[in-house]
Parts: sequence; structure tokens; C-alpha cells
Amino acid sequence: MDHTYAVETLTGFLGDVKAHRARLNDAMATAEGSWPLPPDDLTLKLIRARQIIVAYSPYALNELDEYSRKLDGYWNLVQQATTEALGLAASADEIAAFLRPASPSIAADALHPWVWEPAAQLWAAGAHRDAVLTAARTVNARLQQKLSRHDIGETDLCMQSFDPKPPSAGKPRFRFDGDRDTPTWKARQEGAKYFSAGAFLGIRNLAAHQETVTWTEQEALEYLASFSVVARWIEECSVETVSTDVTPTAGTNGA
Repeated sequence: MDHTYAVETLTGFLGDVKAHRARLNDAMATAEGSWPLPPDDLTLKLIRARQIIVAYSPYALNELDEYSRKLDGYWNLVQQATTEALGLAASADEIAAFLRPASPSIAADALHPWVWEPAAQLWAAGAHRDAVLTAARTVNARLQQKLSRHDIGETDLCMQSFDPKPPSAGKPRFRFDGDRDTPTWKARQEGAKYFSAGAFLGIRNLAAHQETVTWTEQEALEYLASFSVVARWIEECSVETVSTDVTPTAGTNGA
């Protein structure tokens, strides 16, 4: 619902109701006074306000038809129901936020150091695209360094290095731990292959070649997180060469 509209509408209507009730009270105080009928515009406003009131408090006006519209009891009930609905509308967003399940947040400085350390100063300066691009280039450098390959681009290198196929001459492979005969292991290799290649193809290339990138801060942070995942996989995997020799998993510096 549009709570802002409800607050504005009900606030104006509540003021009109109070003004009419003041006229009724003045008439009651005068022994010879007549009961003033509600103005036509107030009656019309009630039709609209009633729909809003019922949306927030469905049963607030159930007893309204038991009163005469000419009497103060009728408008007293209208005022009470309007006040209640106005309070609900004014606090609706705050209450919804309070009742919403707490969501986790990504701590940028907890991203993989290959990603956050080169990106941190650019990010602090508000250069989010450059921060993502610099992080991507750093991850690519670590990728090339660990595989000792500088002959092809990062996308092709990811596709080759995570491929479950056996290594060939000059084409070592990354290998996750686990039973290589299981569908899970093979799926993980294939997933890393396409995910890492996609990160470079869909994020890094856009940042490098698109003149204007209108990323929000949240989007840029998510892209940094994508490269953080790739960096962790690169660091985690062992390297298998054509001779089936397996090097130990490298440390944080990718040695």
C-alpha cells in the first residue's frame, strides 16, 4: 500500500472531522441550537477515507451504521477509527522493517585479499568500476602465476584450467580435492569452469571496455564478491600437469 498517500489523506480528513465535531459540540452547548448536518464535502471525503481505514483496520467501522450521521457519536467513532488507521499508516514502514528477518551483510574487507586489497583505495574514492576492474586484473595475474601460463586470455584460461579433462602438454589443470569419480566432483569442476570464465567475460570485460558503467554500489560489491569466489577456488585447487604431478595448494600469496 501507499502509506504516504494514506497518511496525507487521513491527516486532512481527521482535521475536517474534528472541525465538524467542534460545531456539533457548540450546538449541544446552546439549548436552542440546531444540530448541524455534516458538509457535503466531508461526506464525500468519508467515502474515500473509509476505504483506507478498512484497509488498515478492517473492523474499525463495523458499528458505524448503528449511529445517525447527524449525531456526535457517529463522528466520534469515525475520528477514533481514522486516528487508529493514521497511526498504522504512519508507522507501517518502520514496523515492517522491524518484523523483517535480519539479513546478513557482505563485509568488503573480508573478501579474498586478492580482491579487496587492490580494490580498497579505489573503492574508498568512490571509483567502484575501477575497483572491480583492478580486482579482476589481480585475480587474473594470480591465475596466470599459479598455472605458469601467460599465453592466453583469462576467459580461455579459466575454461581450460578448471576443465575436468586430463591435462595435456603446456595445459595444466586445477583440481579440487575429493573423489574424482563422483558426479559431485565433476559438477564442481564444471561449475568453477563456467563461473570463473563468466566473471571475466561478463564483468571484467564490461568494466574494461564499456565507456559508461552505471553500477550501483551494491552491484559493484556483488561483482567484487564474484571475483572473491574465483580467487578462493584458484587458491584452493591443486595444479595437475601432464605428468600427473600435483603441486600442494598454494598459500594466500599464490606461491
